[in-house]
Amino acid sequence: MKLKKYILIILLLVAGNVFSQILKPVKWTFSSAKVNDSTANLYLKATIDKGWHVYSQYIKGDGPVPTTFTFDKSKDFQLIGKVYEPKGIEEYDPNFEMKLKYFANTVTFSQQIKILSTKAFNIKGVLNFMCCDNKQCLPPEDVEFSFNLEGYSNALAINAQDTTSKVSENDTVSKIKSDTAITKVSLDNSELTGKGSTLWWFFILSFFWGLVAIVTPCVFPMIPMTVTFFMHDENNKAKAKFQAIVFGFSIILIYTVIGTIVAITLGANFANFLSTHWIPNVFFFLIFMFFAASFFGMFEITLPSWMGTKTDKQAEKGGFLGPFFMAFTLVLVSFSCTGPIVGTILVQSAGGQVLKPIIGMFGYSLAFALPFTIFAFFPSWLASMPKSGGWLNSVKVVLAFLELALGLKFLSIADQTYHWNILDREVYLAFWIVIFALLGFYLLGKLKFPHDSEVKHISVPRIILAIITFTFVVYMIPGMFGAPLKALAGYLPPQETHDFDLNAIIRENVENATLSRNDTANTELCDKPKYSDILKLPHGLNGYFDYDQALICAKQKNKPLFIDFTGHGCVNCREMEANVWSSQKVLKLLREKYIVTALYVDDKKEIPESEWITSKYDGKIKKTIGKKFADFQISRFNVNAQPYYVLLDTKGELLVQPKAYDLNVDNFVDFLERGLKEFAKRSGK
Repeated sequence: MKLKKYILIILLLVAGNVFSQILKPVKWTFSSAKVNDSTANLYLKATIDKGWHVYSQYIKGDGPVPTTFTFDKSKDFQLIGKVYEPKGIEEYDPNFEMKLKYFANTVTFSQQIKILSTKAFNIKGVLNFMCCDNKQCLPPEDVEFSFNLEGYSNALAINAQDTTSKVSENDTVSKIKSDTAITKVSLDNSELTGKGSTLWWFFILSFFWGLVAIVTPCVFPMIPMTVTFFMHDENNKAKAKFQAIVFGFSIILIYTVIGTIVAITLGANFANFLSTHWIPNVFFFLIFMFFAASFFGMFEITLPSWMGTKTDKQAEKGGFLGPFFMAFTLVLVSFSCTGPIVGTILVQSAGGQVLKPIIGMFGYSLAFALPFTIFAFFPSWLASMPKSGGWLNSVKVVLAFLELALGLKFLSIADQTYHWNILDREVYLAFWIVIFALLGFYLLGKLKFPHDSEVKHISVPRIILAIITFTFVVYMIPGMFGAPLKALAGYLPPQETHDFDLNAIIRENVENATLSRNDTANTELCDKPKYSDILKLPHGLNGYFDYDQALICAKQKNKPLFIDFTGHGCVNCREMEANVWSSQKVLKLLREKYIVTALYVDDKKEIPESEWITSKYDGKIKKTIGKKFADFQISRFNVNAQPYYVLLDTKGELLVQPKAYDLNVDNFVDFLERGLKEFAKRSGK
């Protein structure tokens, strides 16, 4: 389920350091035009930088701040209806974990007015808007606007206003639609950038798994059998090719419908539940273990025989129905091999998005249908296909090992958010080392499963895969002693859960030997941090896990406050800690110059009733650590994505623009140093 965050790393690396300057991604311009002598349209146009977007006026629930328009009251004019806005884009937004309507590139809002003055007059007001890109949101901003208009020219216009207002309003809509035609095209195309790029990556990954499914024992042998079905009528090759096309499209349709059903039943409202709650994560873990056992040959996943019998009978029909039910038969018969792969794709896509499971199933089914359709068109190519054999079961067993390894991630998320302490970092690593070591021995023919053929010699592809597997195992072994293993940082439990960390022991001894008495006093905390029995900071840092406690200490020490909005299930947070926080420059600044506090937005531990808060944002009572600080993040900073880093002075005011995910160490050091300079400036130092 966290695969989407891993894929986003590529996009975020390209994004670079966008917070190193004051951002102004939206520029507003204002104009007006008369519809007739007594009616005018006011146009408020936003030009939006690439990758950013502005939200609709109509946002419900715990989402971003909607765009609003406030007009100063005047006797010179009267508003007709509400501010008009174009269609825009509606899709799931991971920052707020809900479906939202927003605008990209350009958008023109319009307000129609009735002119009540015979003299020139001015219309003033303020608009408020919030803008976000794919990794951060800027605080809401007020923009003042002003329009200069001429009065109506004759008294007859006043009497005619009531009869023309409805026509004028229709004219306004037509005018806006005409003016924003180009905008609409650019809005539609914008889905291919930003988050759309993430969906493209997921499509490619799903397409790859579709290719993998083809070489499983349940599917590969069916290619010549299925193609033969279409070639039974040698006298009508055109008909056979037509049926092959229908067959291929039917496979795509069946799997895409499955993805659509998942999209409807697991919509955006379940995103947070699926991401952090123990029930879905443990369920997904068990599903992966179940599929792995099936691939190992412990049992076969089969559907009721009556389903296959009925579809077989329908497949004998001609026209469209025959190929369709032939495709349905293939899906059912191959379920014991493809079910685990399809299930994995659906589990990985079950993060609240509507499009993702549909796109995943489309990509998978497209790859799955290709060989059947191609060989039906070119049956002579069948002679060049490799023959079925034991190698097919080997593919199945390799997938079983991967299922075991990947399934542990779901159990790990539940373990961290609920503090079960089942899968600490070294335990997790031990499982992976054993799993991949066994995979390596299997590839060398040292392990056999029920349906494996005898391996008389090791082929070149198997030996290459074995070398890669054992290299990975050797890479992980130092992690048992505390090595950071940066390449796996996003998928391993946090470093601070490691019991025997040689790096931490050595670091602590070196620090104790090098720190002077004054330096030691400077890095000490004011009091014992709340929740320190269950929460730890990475790399041996001392700090807090409660905002109020940290701010009090910042005042006592006269130091700026560093806030890390993080989460147990946040892959990018672990990436930042392993690749950026580990830098000696960063550690020195955090340890000596800042009061550090990590606020976990997904922790499930309940807090005492005296610390419960009633949200000013949604009016709900927050009873856990995670809900309390998730509400604090969105209420205070209008952001609901992690990681998110904020620097505050001793009054709780922003020092510099907050920072999101960025693996460039120099950029992060610059962020911390700019905060120190601003703090010194405000302190008069």
